[in-house]
Amino acid sequence: MTNVTLITGDGIGPEIAQAARRCVDATGVKIRWEIAEAGEDVMARLGTPLPDATLESIKKNAVALKAPITTPVGTGFRSINVYLRQSLDLYACLRPCKSYKGVRSKYEDIDLVVVRENTEDLYAGIEFQKNQGDTLELIDWLNRHSKRQITPDSGISIKPISVQGSRRIVKFAFDYARKHGRKKVTAVHKANIMKFSDGLFLEVAREVAAENSGIAFEDVIVDNLSMQLVQRPEAYDVLVLPNLYGDIISDLCAGLVGGLGVAPGGNIGEGIAVFEATHGSAPKYKGLNRVNPTALILSGMMMLRHLQEREAAEKLERAVGAVIAEGKDVTYDMKADRGDPTAVGTREMGDAIIHAMSQQ
Repeated sequence: MTNVTLITGDGIGPEIAQAARRCVDATGVKIRWEIAEAGEDVMARLGTPLPDATLESIKKNAVALKAPITTPVGTGFRSINVYLRQSLDLYACLRPCKSYKGVRSKYEDIDLVVVRENTEDLYAGIEFQKNQGDTLELIDWLNRHSKRQITPDSGISIKPISVQGSRRIVKFAFDYARKHGRKKVTAVHKANIMKFSDGLFLEVAREVAAENSGIAFEDVIVDNLSMQLVQRPEAYDVLVLPNLYGDIISDLCAGLVGGLGVAPGGNIGEGIAVFEATHGSAPKYKGLNRVNPTALILSGMMMLRHLQEREAAEKLERAVGAVIAEGKDVTYDMKADRGDPTAVGTREMGDAIIHAMSQQ
């Protein structure tokens, strides 16, 4: 029996969390689910969107499946998801982007993996608001030590990229590639312009690549990569990126395979992992039994792989693929016509996936 924290989230979170939980249970893997709360709903009751009990549950169980969370506007954390990753040092964001037959897309046979650094770069949250005393003091210091002058009405964000942070994320990408039979790792950067931050990332990536000569390595500038992914995505395999580029490119790759509705994700650190759908909480659909649960179900599949339950993971992925390919018991967004009256609800799509597993 494996203990797993299930964060039910808010908005559509509880509905898709229930569907994902039922599908994971139907694989036959014995899981004891520990229910935890986070988000806007719990903020109203407890005064915090991320209770200490939720963090302690994740630390204790070391594995969590998290439904989408609404970050409260104007109060609480800057981002609950970012805070969770940083507080637990979940330094690697893993986002596989894979084509499934039956999903509407302009592309076929996409099979990319995005490995995004989670804790540094502009998402480190080191910011200075315009017209504040410390901001003006910083601008004055920068103007005295740089040829390029900053106007006093500027806001400033700091972009830290370290040797340690770069080394461990690039090493993670190579370890993942080796474990999963991948052939190439591509480091993505803007080192031609940001020579002391992205340049450092690239330098470290090349050092790690030299230690992993059995796997092909290349580097590419992020804007060129964006064009190349649209023109010839088959040229890439595992992409490793600093935080901001990883955020943008992972959504681009999700677009190649049909959108965020089929895009799972995992946030992984040393001995701890949180798996989650990459889409948001869509509060306007709350309680309507309408939204697509695929991304969170596939995140559950990633969780099973992480738990070394590979046969169960493959069983679940095959069932998801079969239901999508048939196109009968799928939600409205997966129909050729979104107004198709034969579209089913969240719960019913989960039922279909469970039935498909029983037929294997």
